[in-house]
Amino acid sequence: MKVFLRDILTTLIMTVIIFLGLHASVQTSVLAPPSPSMEPGLEVGEWVVINKLAYKFHDPQRGDVIVFPSPEYPQDDYIKRIIGLPGETVEIKEGVVYIHKKDGTILALNEPYVAQPSKRPFEGSTIPQNEYLVLGDNRNNSGDSRQGWTVQRQKIIGKAWLSTWPPSRWGLVAGYSYQGE
Repeated sequence: MKVFLRDILTTLIMTVIIFLGLHASVQTSVLAPPSPSMEPGLEVGEWVVINKLAYKFHDPQRGDVIVFPSPEYPQDDYIKRIIGLPGETVEIKEGVVYIHKKDGTILALNEPYVAQPSKRPFEGSTIPQNEYLVLGDNRNNSGDSRQGWTVQRQKIIGKAWLSTWPPSRWGLVAGYSYQGE
């Protein structure tokens, strides 16, 4: 009986440790509020697993798809792509995104994940330290940093990692590495 109770207690302790470890490192989220802002890469209602440990070991990178609380409705999570890094300025002209880097160079982004380039021009100010400018992939139907806000690093919940629902969309969430960086 003593061995049986010890085994049950050990199993319960291991279960709690595994549960807390998973809860601290991953989270699932349904794309909300319902918006087509990340189409065609991510669709409304798609379930995404979020890697909450991704930025404990390195800085967020341009092209990462991140999850963070909505600036307008903090109870809702937004999912967007990092475009501008701290100290940079972002400009959109004739549908092309230009990054004005700290060293004075200008990088024109090649964005194969964008189905329709932005119809409206945009010129942002310098992105503050520890903040990121984010855009939806569906540029003509996205509430994003063009509305005058950026995402503070400490508010990033994590990096979108894996799409799990619907089954036809199962797979890794596509980040993007830009050439010339």
